[in-house]
Amino acid sequence: MDSRYLDDLTPGQRFTSPGLTLTEAEIIDFAWRYDPQPFHLDANAAAESPYGGLIASGFQSLAICFRLFIQSGLLADSSLGSPGIDELRWLAPVRPGDTLHSEIEVLEARPSKSKPDRGIARLRYHAVNQRGEVVLSFIVNHLLRRNTQP
Repeated sequence: MDSRYLDDLTPGQRFTSPGLTLTEAEIIDFAWRYDPQPFHLDANAAAESPYGGLIASGFQSLAICFRLFIQSGLLADSSLGSPGIDELRWLAPVRPGDTLHSEIEVLEARPSKSKPDRGIARLRYHAVNQRGEVVLSFIVNHLLRRNTQP
């Protein structure tokens, strides 16, 4: 994808990333490092949990969903970071072997009143599995450069 600036984004635009399949080893490795709960770490303990088996940390699913979109390069030339994430919801468990992709919708692209070279784009992210189920939803407030080229 070609890189986009704030002025190139309009509400309703949609983008879709390629997919990524999670392995059991990746789920367990992430959990050991960042979210060491039994249903993320131990298949036997997870089988006895309300999830009935090993599931990925929601933080891992969030990071993957974000990474897949960022790797598209769409914001490569314009991103200045983010002041935050809104409305984060984990909607369904992610299991070993699941393939996630990101679906992104532009909600708003608003120039800054105090800094005319930038603005905020509000993008809704959905992580979608191979069955078409939305497993995660969140809104990122991207701080983006404006396109100053003629």
